Amino acid sequence: MMLVRLGNFLFHWRNFLFPVPFLLLLVPGQALYADPVCAALVGGAIALLGQLVRAGTIGFKYIIRGGKDRRVYAEDLITEGIYSHTRNPMYVGNVLILSGVGFAVNTWTCWLLATALGVFVYVAIIAAEESFLRGKFGPGFDAYCRDVPRWLPRLKGLGATLSSGTFKWRRVIVKEYGTPFGWVMGISAVLLWNLSQLEGGLVLHLSQVSSLGLVVLVAMALYLCARWLKKTKRLIAD
Repeated sequence: MMLVRLGNFLFHWRNFLFPVPFLLLLVPGQALYADPVCAALVGGAIALLGQLVRAGTIGFKYIIRGGKDRRVYAEDLITEGIYSHTRNPMYVGNVLILSGVGFAVNTWTCWLLATALGVFVYVAIIAAEESFLRGKFGPGFDAYCRDVPRWLPRLKGLGATLSSGTFKWRRVIVKEYGTPFGWVMGISAVLLWNLSQLEGGLVLHLSQVSSLGLVVLVAMALYLCARWLKKTKRLIAD
């Protein structure tokens, strides 16, 4: 199936998807907001929602589906935790993060293209993963597909799932610290560029630039701290 083959190809190169919204800076389009700070704040909120979905997925029930040798791979069929409400919570989070960064660019063109591209890429990747999982787990995977939606989460029972599970915050930090750093720095770079394009440039927007600099410094400090804790094994995923 062509979609499965495309999904396997995109899975192999999926880590190169994130810079796309920045390339879309070059595509002209109508501004979402007159003030780019507003676009950055809304985009950051969308990306944060995606980050919370990823963190909840990793913290409550981690699934080893990151591939093996950059190919689709899974050790077990995980149907617990967030995976009992949506089959692809990590990809839902990824699309939200990509959409948030696209929104921060502050043009309708970039936001719509970034969101559409994210959905297209992950639809193909999911097709490749489902083909692999169906071949490996057979009827068990088919039953799981019938019970749990592919994308939009089933909210019924979500509160019970979250309250009954044990949240592994160490695992979230060790495995996920790079993701929020990436999109925070990306949105910060986009905002700095957009501020420089306003009348008067950065000189007339020093208060926003100073606040942005503080955000960047905090993000860098948290990233370096988490990386140090991981590398020195002072913080081990449980």
